[in-house]
Amino acid sequence: METGAEVSGQAGLAPYPVVEEVSSLLNRPADEIDASVSLGERADFSTRVSELNAKSAAGDPAAFYGQQLLLSRIYGLVTQLPEGPTAEGSIVVQEVLRQLEQATIAAEDGMLESGILDAAPAEPTAFLSWLKKLAKEHRVYKHPYYREFIRDQATADDLRHYVIQESVVDGRFDDLLAMMQVGTSGAAKMEIAENFWDEMGNGDPSQVHTHLFNQIYEVFDISPDELERSLTANALLSGNLAVLLCRYRNLYAEAVGFLGMTEWLAPDRFVQVVHAWDRLGLPDIGIVYHKLHITVDSRHAAGWFHNVVVPAAESERMRRAIARGTLWRLNSSARYLDERMPELASHR
Repeated sequence: METGAEVSGQAGLAPYPVVEEVSSLLNRPADEIDASVSLGERADFSTRVSELNAKSAAGDPAAFYGQQLLLSRIYGLVTQLPEGPTAEGSIVVQEVLRQLEQATIAAEDGMLESGILDAAPAEPTAFLSWLKKLAKEHRVYKHPYYREFIRDQATADDLRHYVIQESVVDGRFDDLLAMMQVGTSGAAKMEIAENFWDEMGNGDPSQVHTHLFNQIYEVFDISPDELERSLTANALLSGNLAVLLCRYRNLYAEAVGFLGMTEWLAPDRFVQVVHAWDRLGLPDIGIVYHKLHITVDSRHAAGWFHNVVVPAAESERMRRAIARGTLWRLNSSARYLDERMPELASHR
């Protein structure tokens, strides 16, 4: 088994050297990488990434962390503007990326209840009701991490850690919407556009939602380097799933389910965060984002369901894919929240 130095984001876990070896390529020009990495080295990368994926699937927490950390770093090539050369477009890196993505997809699909996608009603409005019922009956719905711990027990340090973990989705929701809308048309494109324009502060730079979210970093003095070091494997997974589904056109319907459920669950969760923020007397500037999204996301979710989900649900293929993305969100969110409260998760 490969060993290495301790990973800060997952205390006590040792990363696999292949994670850092591939990561070291990411700030090199793509053509240079593809010209300098031999076929033998490419095969070696493939073998070791396959081993990493297999160990992750077998329940090795260090492998799961390394898998999601590397996937997150490679996704940074298409979600961040570079300051210099990058590996974007490299065949070598693309091969590793597809291995990581395929393993992540297989893991999420493996956690779906047998036959659940076949149970979806064919009539669009009945399908929407069925999706909401799935969520309400899922253990993630009104999870005690928010309604008990965050609301009434969390300290300022707990909220600081919470904000870091949430950054992988909330901190770039506008970019996720921008990626997923490519190729859409009609009511769906207009709904995504309206959602995106709200994220853009309706044209006011000071009200752009990612800017408002970043103000929380200022309250807690969180640096970009600390963000990656402190992310858990399940937090990284949440962000990776969002990018995966929004980036690929063949996974558009899954993105519809994933992001729609994200917005539908957010208002109740954010009410608890606001309560905790006020309870602790933290600076008002840091909670503007959450207060705003209590009302905005309720409206967005309603519009999303009726203008994006219902029209798409005329198609059996789209229904199955939307349900798949919805369940990926529910299941991954449940695991992410359970790990925040292990003493509760063991009794649920």
